[in-house]
Amino acid sequence: MTTQMMICILLFVLMLVNFLLGKFPLGVIAGTTAGLLVLTGCTDAKTVLSGFGSANTLTIGCMIILAAGLGRTSFPARITAGIRKITGGSYKLAYLGVLLIAIVLTSLLTSPMAAYAIVFPIMDSVCDEFGVSRSKAQFPLMVMCLACCSIFPLGFAISQSAVYSGYMETYGFTQGFTAMDFFKGRWPMLFIALAWAFFLAPKFTLDTPAVPITSQEAKSANAKPLSRFSDVAGVVIFVLVILGFIFNKHVGQPTWFLAFIGVMAMLLCGTLTKNEAIKAIPVDICMLFVGANTMANALVGTGTAEWVGSLISGVVGNTANTFMLHAVFFLVPFIITQFMQNQSVMNVFAPVALIACSALNADPRGCMILISAGALTAYMTPSATAAVAMCMGAGGYDVKSLFKMGWLFAVIASIFYILFVSLVYPAL
Repeated sequence: MTTQMMICILLFVLMLVNFLLGKFPLGVIAGTTAGLLVLTGCTDAKTVLSGFGSANTLTIGCMIILAAGLGRTSFPARITAGIRKITGGSYKLAYLGVLLIAIVLTSLLTSPMAAYAIVFPIMDSVCDEFGVSRSKAQFPLMVMCLACCSIFPLGFAISQSAVYSGYMETYGFTQGFTAMDFFKGRWPMLFIALAWAFFLAPKFTLDTPAVPITSQEAKSANAKPLSRFSDVAGVVIFVLVILGFIFNKHVGQPTWFLAFIGVMAMLLCGTLTKNEAIKAIPVDICMLFVGANTMANALVGTGTAEWVGSLISGVVGNTANTFMLHAVFFLVPFIITQFMQNQSVMNVFAPVALIACSALNADPRGCMILISAGALTAYMTPSATAAVAMCMGAGGYDVKSLFKMGWLFAVIASIFYILFVSLVYPAL
């Protein structure tokens, strides 16, 4: 282990401890850590700068501004009035309906973040209409977008299965890997996650925000009523951005650019004023994501992530038990993804799993399924995916509250995946 690796691990631990203590704003902690990583040579200043200009950071900021603009229109009141009528005035049914929409979107799209960006304003409207704190609903909604991603053989499952199939061919495996393998190994999670979100999650989620919800503050401030044109334009712009997310492959423009253009259009059409847009910018959450992204890059750049992977490969290379092998390749990616991007973790640990399975003459498909499941179920810090950072802003959460709300689902998911995948895809 090099000096930079030790420094990187030390700064990571200090960042996590300060997150949990909650004495400073999350963005300040993450930003300070990013600065120290540069000063100690664990990464360079360009990495921090690229974090500010990354697609995920821009998407987080722009989507929250767009949600604030949609909140200024009459659309939320109309749609929630319709939901109230359909559900007979039942918040629980309305809440369930939004969760089901999240499952559909995260199955069709290639990014859980994009799915959450679409549904969180709808959940905002439902909560406001029924007088329920947004903090009660946003976390389980975000977890649904993550936990149910790539279960159906659509969207992300297709692209990731192609990556895994290529890896397996490179390492000499003949089994192959398809999107249906994801479905066969994970389909019960659709019902488990939905049952948790509907019955159990409301018992653990916050009654009041741990930190202020910027978009809610902006909405509650005194504002002049919109003109008919600005009202309609705000709705049309938001819908067009969402359609751009859904049909992104055909649009030919990245999602961050669509969200950015949407914000500019809302300003030009008068849906939002300049001051309202500036007030809606989630500065703390964006800084949090930049710092987390810098830490993730430092873990990879210093070789810390590779060192952890080699350590794991050496450990599992000595085991000949399916359950133990599968436990390692679910739990370790689940833990590591709390601090690195989920896509990066999948690509780092897939070769590790294949090397271990080759040494044991084992079927690697179960390990590959579990690596993805573990990485996509990571939600306790904002490093895994931009959806977590976005959720923290939408629900008013800090890192401590993410642990408090999410520990039970983490236990449930771990037990289910290790047992089920071991039965469906035994390694040995």
